Amino acid sequence: MDFSKLIAIRQSVRNYEDKPVEEEKIRELIEAVRLAPSASNSQPWKLIIVNDPVLKTRVAKSTFNALISFNKFSVQAPILAVLVIEKPKMITQIGGKLKDREFSLIDIGIAAEHFCLQAADLGLGTCMLGWFDETAIKQLLHIPDQKRIGLVITLGYAKKDDLLRKKNRKSREEMCHYNRY
Repeated sequence: MDFSKLIAIRQSVRNYEDKPVEEEKIRELIEAVRLAPSASNSQPWKLIIVNDPVLKTRVAKSTFNALISFNKFSVQAPILAVLVIEKPKMITQIGGKLKDREFSLIDIGIAAEHFCLQAADLGLGTCMLGWFDETAIKQLLHIPDQKRIGLVITLGYAKKDDLLRKKNRKSREEMCHYNRY
């Protein structure tokens, strides 16, 4: 697919069909994350694909509660992808301290976007979730206590009635300047 078209059709999907995602497509998504660039090639992530229906539902229910229900749609998604932040290479850690930057967070964002753009290219929908009960998900997925979860991404086929929405974005003039702020 043409890249301009791909970024135009990628959107956060919150209404999924009850249809499984093919294993070949999951492998392509894993490869997209594997090939994502990172600071000093640290690749500071582990990707956990949650496709067991019972476990997936339990993880999905950890992305909302009685008061905060905006991620309730996550239960519909047939798959969840969990990006766990790993320790970057020593050179990246030193550079991050010197420059006061969290390079691993930038790297996780790049890896997540690779996942989401590859999904869109494969006809799949995604939504990145930053709101979740990290402790509960770590217990469910046996993630070590000292690790952090960067993002949870829902994955599946968007319902046909979930048409492509108009993107509400700042104008070019608002978001881009040449040669000065």
